[in-house]
Amino acid sequence: MSSSKHSSELRRLALSVLQPGFVGTEAPDWILRDIGDGLASVVLFSRNIVSTEQVARLTAQLRAENPDLIVAIDEEAGDVTRIESATGSSRPGNFALGTVDDPALTEAVAADLGRQLRAAGVSLDYAPSADVNSNPDNPIIGVRSFGSDPELVSRHTTAWIRGLQSSGVAACAKHFPGHGDVAVDSHHDLPAYPAGRDEIAAQALPPFRAAVAAGVRAVMSGHLLVPAYDPDLPATLSRRILHGLLRDELGFDGLVVSDAIEMGAVTRRYGIDGATVKAVAAGVDAVCVGGESAEEATVALLVKALTAAVTGGELAEERLAGAADRVREFARWSAGLRAAGAAQDATGEGIGHVAARRAVRLTGAARAALPLTAAPHVVELAPVTNMAIGKETPWGVAGPLAERLPGTTCVRVRGQELEEGTVALESCALEPAVGRPLVIVARDAARHAWMSRAVTGLTAARPDAIVVEMGLPGAATAAAQIFTHGASAASGVAAAEVLTDTSAL
Repeated sequence: MSSSKHSSELRRLALSVLQPGFVGTEAPDWILRDIGDGLASVVLFSRNIVSTEQVARLTAQLRAENPDLIVAIDEEAGDVTRIESATGSSRPGNFALGTVDDPALTEAVAADLGRQLRAAGVSLDYAPSADVNSNPDNPIIGVRSFGSDPELVSRHTTAWIRGLQSSGVAACAKHFPGHGDVAVDSHHDLPAYPAGRDEIAAQALPPFRAAVAAGVRAVMSGHLLVPAYDPDLPATLSRRILHGLLRDELGFDGLVVSDAIEMGAVTRRYGIDGATVKAVAAGVDAVCVGGESAEEATVALLVKALTAAVTGGELAEERLAGAADRVREFARWSAGLRAAGAAQDATGEGIGHVAARRAVRLTGAARAALPLTAAPHVVELAPVTNMAIGKETPWGVAGPLAERLPGTTCVRVRGQELEEGTVALESCALEPAVGRPLVIVARDAARHAWMSRAVTGLTAARPDAIVVEMGLPGAATAAAQIFTHGASAASGVAAAEVLTDTSAL
């Protein structure tokens, strides 16, 4: 093969192992050119989405260049939604489903989501999160997990995969080998999971074993250090973990996808180009990029890094070609799955509301205080959300409550405002609630000291206040509490129903 032909083939191989994002609700010219040159995957984010119909037009435009193109999305439902980022998810997330603990319900919710994604032209969903949330202070997983019990997480991981794939969309179990027992957000720095192999086998791996048994064909690696298997390299960059553990021990022979390669956990030490090369060398087949770095220049940089690594001997050409083969194989399989999913009935309408309502739990004092008959004042305590959740997805109880009790008022308070003294709880929370019911909405109060203090102070001043916790339940902060086990739009509607209608209890 001539040098120019070899260079062209290396570029095509390098393009085929990237899963880039892009900006806009229509495909930019550079993405279409790269698809023509060998790019086999793209990933969609909220910035690409206006409606299901618009996304369907976008994916049709992309597939005009390659009918088998993998179109991925990071859609977990619940707190992490892209397809419904403008409104909030109409389906509860994993923790709510784990709380109900009805695998048939989980399967039905996932199948309903799959039908919507398939209609939009999506072929791969970066879900479910198979992480066991064994550390309640975990800043990145939380309600994205089905729970803290490995057996529960395993059965709902299985149900989610079956439901989603029955509708024609491929599932992707994440974040291998388990992101549930860390204390650092991998978007910013490298977390560590210091458990021994026996503990990892008992605590973190069962859901991934269940996922493989359920027929999952894609697994996403996590950017975390697991010293029991590799004391030096994060899982995404570790052959010992991706090949020795995932492929050899768990028997997985499908597509290994990286978590977003621009995340600080890997780029702070290796750079985005170095991390990409090390990931493919370690066993990653498809490199997800473009959550933040969504420019043509980034793709060009990574293609250059991969091809240079091959010519320089850092990356075996056989490994790059093997990764490209797995991507193509997955693309063909997922195209067949999409075609089979077309025969499914749209029978799950309303299942998200049913699931969210079944996940609501109340204390006895809350039951005694309900229903609300007068329009309340609502105080929503808003934490800084991690990048997986995003900043702008609507959440809370005030909106759906105002539809049921016109005259409802609301203020949203952020921790920084309290810490800096730019807002006073008395004037924004207690004074507008004089003579009216007070509803306090928290989101992971147990994880945020400022929020816990705010709830304690407000309920001390107003013992009749009702607290709605939309994150992980912690120690009791008030006598009257409602727990939604997630902050999706569906969970907010379910809480509003309970607050205003005792027949819903």
